Amino acid sequence: MPAGSTDPAPAIDPTSGDDGQNYDAPNLRAFVLALFFIFGGITSLNDVIIPKLKELFTLSFFQASLVQVWFFVAYAVVGIPGAKLVKRIGYMRGAVAGLVTMILGCLLFIPASRTATFGMFLLAYFVLASGVVLVQVVANPLISLLGPKRTAPSRLTFAQAFNSLGTTIFPYAGAILILGGLASVSAKQLSGAALDAYRTAETQAIVHGYLGIAAALAVVATAVWLFRNRLPGERHETSSLRDGVALLRDRRFGFGALCIFLYVGAEVAIGSFLVSYMVQASVLGLTSENAGKLIPFYWGGALIGRFIGSGLLRIVSPGKALAANAIGAIALIAVSFGTTGTVSAYALLAIGLMNSIMFPTIFTLASEGLGARAADGSGIINVAIAGGAVVPAVFGLIADATSLRIALLLPAICYAVIAAYGVYARRPTPALTSR
Repeated sequence: MPAGSTDPAPAIDPTSGDDGQNYDAPNLRAFVLALFFIFGGITSLNDVIIPKLKELFTLSFFQASLVQVWFFVAYAVVGIPGAKLVKRIGYMRGAVAGLVTMILGCLLFIPASRTATFGMFLLAYFVLASGVVLVQVVANPLISLLGPKRTAPSRLTFAQAFNSLGTTIFPYAGAILILGGLASVSAKQLSGAALDAYRTAETQAIVHGYLGIAAALAVVATAVWLFRNRLPGERHETSSLRDGVALLRDRRFGFGALCIFLYVGAEVAIGSFLVSYMVQASVLGLTSENAGKLIPFYWGGALIGRFIGSGLLRIVSPGKALAANAIGAIALIAVSFGTTGTVSAYALLAIGLMNSIMFPTIFTLASEGLGARAADGSGIINVAIAGGAVVPAVFGLIADATSLRIALLLPAICYAVIAAYGVYARRPTPALTSR
């Protein structure tokens, strides 16, 4: 890397066809899969935290969605600078930087609890998410690098299955630890010092959970640091922020980046308000804790679908599979919208299965043919993940103005656009320089 370079991302072609033998691939794959597991679990834990904070701070649906807004806006703020940092210091050191930032974010929940202010919780989420962004900038292209080009979609889908494993396990444990601790008294019944004391006491479960996560992150960061020099073929080439943003002018990549924005937004919007949806008398009428225990079915569907998809995508056109899954998601939203009780509840949960292959498939379809620009593309796509901040906020506004059921029309629109991209990108594309 030239001295003083301000390159935004490691300019290494993750789909170059390298078989990974020069990169200690088996051990590195294990660490990358662990990274997918961790940032997936942390992200889905927000779905449990939101109803907790909504009760403690007497928030509207829109105000509660600010947890996701601050978490996912980090992708827009940190995505490109994070890719720039990773290019300067390398993939493995970049992963360590991300893990250390995540640890800092976890530790910020301590002062957030002691001050009992919602704003401090949002700051902690932003710092935590900033670390997640750094890790994700590394993980997506790196898992593609560690193997041949032709199996990159399958390999990334398999890695995303470990992401889903984290999203399945973390919410269930969080529902017991965090939602199970909701006191019989309501924040609405308190004021002044009594309210502050109640909030401080009730947020201790959140603090303890994130301190445990911080300890686990420290172990993983230490292990990854030991592998910091295991990518001898990593190259650093000069490019600028303008070069990265210019990729959006490529129709296939720009459309794909939009679909990442809409997919993450739809997935997060549904997951964020699942508890609130299930506790409604017209759906299941459950307590918050029992409703929280159903969240793993949503993320577990993605887990199962990704393991199945990693095999199917070796023989099925990724574009056609993407379109089929998006249409399936729309159909399930229609069922949930038009029914009540158990059918309505489990139709919504089943959307997780439809979500399963969407992110890795959109990512690989958008990145196809980028060559040495693939890492720059990864940085831009990580910015597009900020859809998880925008769509849930709009979902919350619609729910406040109408109902959660009406708000489901928003993710349905998102999935319709994704289905169109699957049809559009169903055929292989030439290299970027020839299109």
